[in-house]
This record gives sequence, C-alpha cells and structure tokens, in this order.
Amino acid sequence: MTQTRTIPEKWRWFPESRYGLFIHWGPYAQYGRGEQVLFREHLDPREYEARACAWNPEAYDPGLWAHTARKAGFRYAVLTTRHHDGFCLWDTTTTDYSAARQATGRDLVRGFVDASRAAGLRVGLYYSLLDWRLPAWFEGPAKNPAGWAAVRDYVHAQVEELLSNYGQIDLFWFDGVWPRTREELDADRLVARMRELQPDILINNRLGGKDTGDIGTPEHQITAEDRLWESCQVSTWRLWGYATGERWRPADKLLDMLCECAHKGGNLLLNVGPQADGQLPPAFVERALDIGRWLDVHGEAVYGTDGGDVTEFVTRGWQTTRDNVLYLIFRFWDERPTLRLADLITPVEQVELLTTGQTLRFEQDGEMLFIHGLPRIAPTALFPVVKITCTGRPQANQWGRERLWEGDPQRVAHWARQRGETPVAYK
Repeated sequence: MTQTRTIPEKWRWFPESRYGLFIHWGPYAQYGRGEQVLFREHLDPREYEARACAWNPEAYDPGLWAHTARKAGFRYAVLTTRHHDGFCLWDTTTTDYSAARQATGRDLVRGFVDASRAAGLRVGLYYSLLDWRLPAWFEGPAKNPAGWAAVRDYVHAQVEELLSNYGQIDLFWFDGVWPRTREELDADRLVARMRELQPDILINNRLGGKDTGDIGTPEHQITAEDRLWESCQVSTWRLWGYATGERWRPADKLLDMLCECAHKGGNLLLNVGPQADGQLPPAFVERALDIGRWLDVHGEAVYGTDGGDVTEFVTRGWQTTRDNVLYLIFRFWDERPTLRLADLITPVEQVELLTTGQTLRFEQDGEMLFIHGLPRIAPTALFPVVKITCTGRPQANQWGRERLWEGDPQRVAHWARQRGETPVAYK
C-alpha cells in the first residue's frame, strides 16, 4: 500500500529510511521492570525521585550505540528525553530533576544527538507530555487553573529547549497526552513555535485529536495509514524499558515486522530498553545485527520502497516495489524448484535471486509467471528475496487487485463455474 498524498521533499528521508531505533531509557531501568514501574507498582514517588537522582549510568557510550545502530541497518533513532516519570535526560534550565544536575552530571541527550548525527543517523526526540509527579497535570485547568497554567508553560518551555539547543532535529515524538486535550495544551501554538525553530521537522500524532501531526504511530500493531506512518514495536514481548527476565522476540519475528511495514508502505520503529548502566542488552544486539547482515544483502527490498501487495502472495510472504521492480520476500520457503506467481500482467525482463545474485530462468504465460531454478534449501536463515524486473511499474490483473473476501463476487462465481453448477460431490 502506497501513500496517496504527496510527500514534501524535506520529509522524503522518512519513507526512504523505513527502519528506526526507538530507545526507552531513564532511571526506571534501575528497577528492571519496565518504563512505567513507578505508576504501575504505585511506588513511593519520593523514594523513586531519590533513586533517580542517584542514577549514574557509567557505561553509557552514545558512540557505541550509534555504531551498533548503523551496523544493524537502522536509519534513524529516537531517544526518550523525558518519560512519564518526569526525569529529564538533558541539561534543562526548567528543573534540577535531570541527569545533568544530579549524580550523572552529563547531558545524555547531547551525547545521543552528536553521536547519532556523526554516524549518519537522522535524529528523533521523544517527549512525554504528562509527568506523574505533578498533580496539576491530572487536575487540569478546570480544577487547578493556576497550577495547570504553570505545568503547560513548563511543557512548552522544555520542548522549546530541546528544539533550540541541539541543532537539526528531524523527528519529534510526543506521548502521554491523557487526560488532557489539544485545546488545554494550547497545542496549536506549541506546534507553530516548533516549526519556527525547526522548519523541516516531522511531528507525530500524539498531541490530542486524530488530525494532529505529520505521521501516524500505530503501537503494537501494523496498520497502514494514508499518510506517513511508523509502527512502534517492542523487541521483547511487552515492555519498552529494560526488564530483567523479559522474553525476547527472535530475529525472524523482528524482521517479519519490518518487512510487513515496508509491504504496507510504512516504517518500523523498533524499541530497545538499555540497561541501567547504559549498555545495550546483548540479546538485542545479537538480533539487531542478524537483521543488519540481512539488510546488507537485501536492503534494496526495504529501504525507499513504495509498498507492495501487487499480487496474491500471502502463501509465501511479503512484497515491495520500487519503480519497475517487484521484490518477493519469502517468509516461507517450500523447497520446490519452481515458483508459480499468478496475476502479474506487466512483462518481465529479468528475475534474480537477490540473496545469492543468481539469475533465474523464467517463463511468462499470459498472466502467469513461472520462476525456475530455486534452490531446495533456503539460501539464508532469514528471508530469501527474489527480484523481478519488469518493463514498467508492476501491475496486476483483477485477481491480483481483489483478494479473498474482496471485490465483485461475480468474479469468483465465473471462476467456480469451471467445475460445474451443482453442489453434487464427486463419486
């Protein structure tokens, strides 16, 4: 599925990237029970604050983070500058509840931004609007007008800092608007100021209201939207922040999510929760680098593609397209030497097993393509890819455009009539 809206040139980097790294990190990592441990376990906020102020991630090496991200195939990275616990990772003038003013003594956002940019990654900053420490956020302007005004101004001031002090920021990722509204936040004024400071910035859709923002952010699901979008997903089973004992999704599942996003015309923003000391969990690094090695060979089937779903291919895997090329990404390899691909009507010029570089023999009989010479054993432990070069943009017939449970049922009736008219069983 491709977007039908025109994408401004300044934002073309986003769909060309297809793969971003989400980093949930803060003093909550010390607990090893996820990023929302303060609220979900109803911890004493004063004890939490004391432990947050004592947090000192001595192994934090943003250069290593950025290097690992590039080797893993990520094209941009988004860091939580402040999560719902209110602790700020940058050197803010608005509060002393920050890494720079407490035991860490460092501006952690500065290190992240500089290292990411030096490694060639686009830079994104996450910012939680709500702060569990502030009663006025939850009371709102009706119950606490003076307190609410102070909190709102605090939020605006912090966003302005983040967009004023770190050079070009490519993506700003809001979260935690509940229970406030766009109007209460004076979000339109905030966005206007953000665009004054960063004219090229992309802003996500979590400022209240369905029509806000430049990109959609489906969470824990892959749902295409008729605009730029990215699915934010965890690399574990559930939690975003570091959690001791959390189960890790295998590399093929993570890659499957990336390919599904590309197939549907969107991005994958894949999360990692670094350990409290600043190190990336080894289990994540292992899986991310597996995917990076796959992308070294097959990246052209993901980066900068225009979505896919040209033909009926769900029994094998995903599809993406780029200009006159159709990529078949095999989730399932059935060991057969010949692939029968139905419904492609654009003439084919060449077929290649991208995984090995081998040119494959093919026959095109009307609306049926037969590809020969596929190896019995899958040529990669992850997903093999076949590259089909056509004379023009790949197009499908009616059967390719209308799938199971879709389209005019008369099309199916005509096909079914080939075996006869009655329900009598064969004897």
